[in-house]
Amino acid sequence: MSVTIKSPREIELMREAGRILAQVHDELGKIIRPGISTYDIDKEGEKLIRSFGCEPSFLNYEGYPASICVSVNEEVVHGIPSRRRILKEGDIVSLDAGVIYKGWHSDAARTHAVGKTDDKAAKLIEVTRQSFFEGIKFAKAGNHLHDISNAIDAYVRRFGYGVVRDLVGHGIGSRLHEDPQIPNYGQRSRGIRLEAGMTLAIEPMINAGTWKVSWLDDGWTVVTRDGKLSAHYENTVLITEDGCEILSLL
Repeated sequence: MSVTIKSPREIELMREAGRILAQVHDELGKIIRPGISTYDIDKEGEKLIRSFGCEPSFLNYEGYPASICVSVNEEVVHGIPSRRRILKEGDIVSLDAGVIYKGWHSDAARTHAVGKTDDKAAKLIEVTRQSFFEGIKFAKAGNHLHDISNAIDAYVRRFGYGVVRDLVGHGIGSRLHEDPQIPNYGQRSRGIRLEAGMTLAIEPMINAGTWKVSWLDDGWTVVTRDGKLSAHYENTVLITEDGCEILSLL
């Protein structure tokens, strides 16, 4: 495993990539409403990304056909936008997006309620978001990688939710996916020791029911095996000596 330590100049570029991505997510959140298609969300996302002078990280990445992964209800991640998929009142939708700024990536995800959702859906969204913040309490130089994993898992399990095991977070930098892999579920090993200058995409994917997932025939869309809701929350973070900096949050 080779985990890259970014230079001050590289960190500045990633900081700008994260700032732009945070704005993209902020703008996309404003258009989420009943009646919009997932295709329209994707096209608006691509337009926003390019308006900042960036390229979408995901478009054509290993064949993925869109700029924004738009995953609805039981879809965990990698939902393919479609003109036929129309958001309805009470849905939840996860938007996963990445930008490339001067050769450097940022990656982040948000889950939104569509109109008014029930209390169970709202709680899943909030717990998933908070699990990220519980994890990054341990994201600082000198700690171990799996301290983050174990904190996410311990928090989520209090609510009886399933922590997805088949998909994990990752390092990020000049490539979208770098070492190390970052599980969101509890680990027996400690993992690598974190060092200042590491950049990580930490992304809890939390299911209302079982942690088990399946892939649809399109080869991309991951769904909960029991058909229950799933939520996703992700940010790109920089490890520092005394904690971490969230690069993709306004």
